[in-house]
Amino acid sequence: MSKAKGKAKQVKGKIKETTGSAMDDKQMQAEGSAERMSGKAEEMVAKTPEQMKKAKGK
Repeated sequence: MSKAKGKAKQVKGKIKETTGSAMDDKQMQAEGSAERMSGKAEEMVAKTPEQMKKAKGK
């Protein structure tokens, strides 16, 4: 996992969510929201090792 992949997933989810909203497609909105949240989680997991290294160095 990487921060870039997590961020890309968030963007893709946001696009899907917005498209679903414009088309009044609740399922597409929900899928986009879930994908966006999954991307946020992935990004946070990728950040954790960096944060731990910084904490040890201080």
